Amino acid sequence: MTKAAAHASVGNRGRKRRIRQALLRSVVGLLLLLGVVGALAALSNLGMPTHSLVVDRLGALEKARLAEAFHLRRTLGDRVWPGWGSATIPAVVYNEGYVFLVGYPDPPAGWRTVPDHRQHGGPWEPVANDQFAGAPYYRQQLFSPEIEPQSFTVLVGDRWVSSLGTKEWMVISLGQQVREDFGPLFPYRLFTRLLIGSSETYIGALLHESFHAYQGMVAPTRLESSETIARQHGDQYPVNDAAHQQAWQTELNLLADALNATSPEESSQLARQFLAQRAKRRTAMALTPALIEYECQREWLEGLAKYAELAILRQAAAGDSYTPLPAIAADDDFSAYSRAERYWSQQVAQIRRMAGDEGDGRFYYSGMAQAFLLDRLLPGWEERIISEDVTLEELLDEAVPQS
Repeated sequence: MTKAAAHASVGNRGRKRRIRQALLRSVVGLLLLLGVVGALAALSNLGMPTHSLVVDRLGALEKARLAEAFHLRRTLGDRVWPGWGSATIPAVVYNEGYVFLVGYPDPPAGWRTVPDHRQHGGPWEPVANDQFAGAPYYRQQLFSPEIEPQSFTVLVGDRWVSSLGTKEWMVISLGQQVREDFGPLFPYRLFTRLLIGSSETYIGALLHESFHAYQGMVAPTRLESSETIARQHGDQYPVNDAAHQQAWQTELNLLADALNATSPEESSQLARQFLAQRAKRRTAMALTPALIEYECQREWLEGLAKYAELAILRQAAAGDSYTPLPAIAADDDFSAYSRAERYWSQQVAQIRRMAGDEGDGRFYYSGMAQAFLLDRLLPGWEERIISEDVTLEELLDEAVPQS
């Protein structure tokens, strides 16, 4: 071996050694970083509650949130949807141990789910030495999570009642599910916070379910039909088909663009493109009449409730005409609806991310978007979507001129 070759060999070995050392340092650094991230995640999870602070009655903050939802709907609900604010709509809320019923004096036993009208629960008892908004409220024990009322609307006797978990229990139960799925090193406390959102978001969720109860009051046959169609045909819907998702993506982009448009003319033009794209997708996918009906009825049911949820939060944030109840000021997670417009922008952006949703979430957003477009393009549409056998897309087709 020549001296030059020897130097080259030594140089090559040196370079390889430096590369190995650099790789080793990178791996060690990555492991240390992962360790730090895991430790921080574990620390963030410390103190995450495993049960409600008070189980057998509603705590002060849960009462404050519920009372604020009632107050907001009664004050601004009719501006969002004629008749909703003035309607008498009781509420069920539940935690891991009890179901509570407020706004319903001397209620009959149990509750019925829809559309199957299956009876659950037993007699309601007044919560001893406690009141909600100056009146008695009621409870019964939950003996199995399988019979909790769920997030929707239920019938107590012949009255439609909204139903949702308490905010505290929603955070705890979601955190438990995430921990089971991803393990203790996942920052599930932060993750659940992002998913559940602020107290305003929770109040919006209470009012979303309240609107379902209102739909049951004014259009019970259509509400139950929407739920029945979902049970019969939801599993047949091609949610995982790549071509279908791509076509849906185009639809959702057009809806988001139409909501972001700065003039009614631009909104109208984009809405017309949306309708054309929708028809094209259905033809290309050879959707059956039953699946098209499934789409339209989910948009009627969930899209309208999503619309009401967002519209009333925006109304609360608009100007100085609305004042929250004093008790809600004790909630550190409540900011007097100052985040409502930011939340609205986030929800409009979310429209574009729903094409690959594996459930029926896309219909919440596509229906909501069409409803807000109808606000701009077809005044008085609210009465017609309730009283007539008409869909959101049919009203939108009427509202925008043919190209």
